[in-house]
Amino acid sequence: MHSLQSNPDTRADNWPSELYRILKAADVRQMSYVPDAGHSQLISLFSADRDVTTNVLTTEEEGVAIAAGAWLGGQRSVLLMQSSGVGNCINMLSLSAIGRFPLLMLVTMRGEWAEFNPWQVPMSRATQPSLEAIGLKVMRAETAEDLVETVESAAALAYDSDQQIAVLIGQRLIGKKKW
Repeated sequence: MHSLQSNPDTRADNWPSELYRILKAADVRQMSYVPDAGHSQLISLFSADRDVTTNVLTTEEEGVAIAAGAWLGGQRSVLLMQSSGVGNCINMLSLSAIGRFPLLMLVTMRGEWAEFNPWQVPMSRATQPSLEAIGLKVMRAETAEDLVETVESAAALAYDSDQQIAVLIGQRLIGKKKW
């Protein structure tokens, strides 16, 4: 384990760069997302990379289909979303579960730490149970150090063992939304 103090690459404010490095090392070639402030730095890093195809989605379920197509076309993909989007794609997740193709989702949580929007709370409570009910393995991280190690592990599980994995990124790590 690395300490946040001793390893500048895993400081709380630098975790998007570390996730980008991990996902590039895992040969991720496609990234799909619905715009989200919690993923904004990671989205910017992938968008600037000419070797990665980025897909802006109108709904999260499109990202599940894109991940399936990427895998069938010989590429690895990652899907970025917010916890409120999990409900939008729960039925489509049966595609990855039944088709047994790798799926890696990074889910920023809302409705938890210092949430100002009460509409985010119900789906926050339902995110992990919903994903598990459809057959995905859920991993969770609350600190930058845990997140880096968790995503590295999740990428290996997804791509090397054809698993469907959702990594939940605790809202406390992302910080309080300011409106």
